[in-house]
Amino acid sequence: MEKVKAFLKRKNIEISLKRYGIDALGAMAQGLFASLLIGTIINTIGTQFHIGFLTEPIATVAGVEYTVGGLATAMSGPAMAVAIGYALKTPPLVLFSLITVGFASNALGGAGGPLAVLFVAIISSEIGKAVSKETKVDILVTPLVTIGVGVALSAWWAPALGSAAMQLGKLIMWATDLQPFLMGILVSVLVGVALTLPISSAAICAALGLTGLAGGAAVAGCCAQMVGFAVMSFRENRWGGLVSQGVGTSMLQMGNIVKNPRIWIPPIVTSAITGPLATCLFSLRMDGAAVSSGMGTCGFVGQIGVYSGWVKDIAEGTKGGITAFDWAGLILISFVLPAVICPLIAIPCRRLGWIKDGDLTLD
Repeated sequence: MEKVKAFLKRKNIEISLKRYGIDALGAMAQGLFASLLIGTIINTIGTQFHIGFLTEPIATVAGVEYTVGGLATAMSGPAMAVAIGYALKTPPLVLFSLITVGFASNALGGAGGPLAVLFVAIISSEIGKAVSKETKVDILVTPLVTIGVGVALSAWWAPALGSAAMQLGKLIMWATDLQPFLMGILVSVLVGVALTLPISSAAICAALGLTGLAGGAAVAGCCAQMVGFAVMSFRENRWGGLVSQGVGTSMLQMGNIVKNPRIWIPPIVTSAITGPLATCLFSLRMDGAAVSSGMGTCGFVGQIGVYSGWVKDIAEGTKGGITAFDWAGLILISFVLPAVICPLIAIPCRRLGWIKDGDLTLD
C-alpha cells in the first residue's frame, strides 16, 4: 500500500473531491467558454451586424460547412478535455493526446457530451500520467495508452453518460414547465449556490443541457448571488468589489461565508424570489448555449446567452420579435431586482447581529 501511495505521489495523481469536483470541473467550464460559448457569441455578432466574414462558411469538412463560430463550437470536446488535463497537471504528451479523447467522448456523448468528457478525460489523464516516462519509448507509449483508454471508455461509457445527463436535464426542464413557481425557486437557489461555491455552475448546466425556463431560473439565481453580494458589500468593498463580484464572480466571498455562513442568507433568499419571477412573470428562457445558464452576470455571458436564444428563436420562426417586455424582464431579473432586494434583506440581518461590519470585506 505504501508503494502505491508513493507511486501516486510521484505521478502527481491525487484522488480527491477537490481535484476532480472543483479543479477539473472548473477547468472544463473554461474549455467550454473558449469554444462553444465563444463560437455562439461570434455567430450572434455576425448575424446581428450582418458581418459576412462571420456568417459565411470558411471551411468544409466531410461535406459540412463551418463558419468561424462553427469551428469554435466544433472544438468544444477537445477544448474541455485539454482544460481538464491542464487542471490535473498532466505531462505534455498526455495533454496533447486528450484532444482526441475529448473529441471522441463529446461526439459519442451526444447532447450530454460535456458530462462524458468530464469522466473520460479525468480517467484518461490519470492513466496517461501513470505510464508517462515509465518506458524508453515514452513518445509512443504515452499517447497510445492515453488515446486508447480514452477512446475505449468513450465508446463504452459516453453514450450512457450523455443520455443520463440529458434525461436528468429534461426532467428538470419538464418539471419547471409544469411547476414554474416551485421549480423556479429550487433551480434558482441551487444553481446560484453552485455558482458561489468553488465548483462550476456553468459546467453543471452544460452537462445537464439546462435551457428553457429552467435555464432562465438558473440565470436568475446566478445573478442574485453575483449582483446581490456586490451591492450588499458595497460599503466594505466599494467600486472594486462591485465590479469584481458583479461582473467577475461571487466566489470571492467564499472565505467570508466559511467564517460567517449567515452572510449567505440575503443572496439565497433573493434567488428564491427572483427565480419564480423569472419563470412565472417574465417567462425568461435560456434558449442559447446551456453553459450560459450557469454564468449569471460574469462577463454578461448569461445575458448574451438569453439574447442569442432570442435571435435563434426568431430565425427559426418560433418567436416573432424581441419585445420591450423581454428586455424589461432580462434587465430586472439580472440587475435591478438583485441590487434592490438583497441589500434590503441584509438590513434586518445586520440589525440582528447576523452580519457585522467587515464580514463581507474582500482580501
